[in-house]
Amino acid sequence: MSEGNPVLAALGRPIRLGILGGAPPSLIGPVHRMAAALDGRFALVAGMMSSKPERSRREGLAIGLAEERCYGSLDELLARERARADGVEALAIITPNDSHTAYCKAAFTAGLDVMVEKPLCNDLAEARELAALARESGVAVALTHTYSGYPMLREMRARILAGEIGAVRLVQIDYLAGGNATLVEATPEGAARWRLNPEISGPSLVLGDIGTHAHHLVGFVTGEAMASVSAEVGTLVPGRKVHDIAQIRFRLEGGARGRIEVSNAAAGMSNVFTIRVFGESGHLAWSHGAPNELQLGRLNGDIVVTGAGRPDLSAAARDATRLSRPGHPEGLIEAIANLYCGFADLVLARRGLRPATAMARLTPSIDDGVAGLAFVMACLESSAAGGASTALAPSH
Repeated sequence: MSEGNPVLAALGRPIRLGILGGAPPSLIGPVHRMAAALDGRFALVAGMMSSKPERSRREGLAIGLAEERCYGSLDELLARERARADGVEALAIITPNDSHTAYCKAAFTAGLDVMVEKPLCNDLAEARELAALARESGVAVALTHTYSGYPMLREMRARILAGEIGAVRLVQIDYLAGGNATLVEATPEGAARWRLNPEISGPSLVLGDIGTHAHHLVGFVTGEAMASVSAEVGTLVPGRKVHDIAQIRFRLEGGARGRIEVSNAAAGMSNVFTIRVFGESGHLAWSHGAPNELQLGRLNGDIVVTGAGRPDLSAAARDATRLSRPGHPEGLIEAIANLYCGFADLVLARRGLRPATAMARLTPSIDDGVAGLAFVMACLESSAAGGASTALAPSH
């Protein structure tokens, strides 16, 4: 990273952060807490770790929160923090999908800046309502589309926008995981997983959980919005009530073609996420299995591999890298920490303490969340119509 801590420079202290959700066995809860703290721009001071009050207080104490700031409900958190001179200024919302709308509305109304997990919510109309409320309230909102925080995906974006591979012609994304390759919901442990309950996870588990990541990344690296989709969405595992596979063909607004295949029931796969973007004069490729590398394929067949930490990378990639020498890996926590850095810059900008930065502009926004819901609904509409080409609804 090319600068010191702008939050300390502006405020003399970190931004006071509260967290909603993330109690064990959550994977993403500890990741958010580590990422928020990594660069010293946020200090976690309060939380509602669970919707069950006793559990929330127990888990809050377990992560080091003061007993009086371990809350049993969001209403309690907002009321008691509002009464403190050192109350929370921002919230990280990492709760199940069906709670996002109510929690975001309460936070926006209270004037709190928000980092919210994707998907933004489960309903496109609600997503639009949240975006309008955020604009009306003037709060800063960021969405956790993790992959846009990886330095070498920011490098891919910079190179594509600079014309290094010419006009984009084809985009291919595969996101394959195997955690749901069996009917885990039929086991006592699986029955407790909220993602496998469609009333909580939303109209399509696979699209909301990982399909929105793929959709966001397409627009992020190409700079073009998705115009239409032709999709087949369904289940691989007999007896399952939620979607576990989606196969999607799409067109970008500029006419380029693309394909997305996402599944969380691909037996033996462990979060295998790859993206390839083909242009007129070459292609760029990135894999989550080797996140610190970016491949450039030339017309003559040569493959050039560039690593994170090199001084000749774009400013966007350098700003997202903490280790300035190639060969020292950074990963998931650092990627989400980059989103928190951008979120912090958005908070400072909305307070008039510094202009919006390049890091802030690369941070996924609430409008990206609305676009993600429009993508989900277009895919479901297309699938119900036998894969008919379906235009994505406007975000506003």
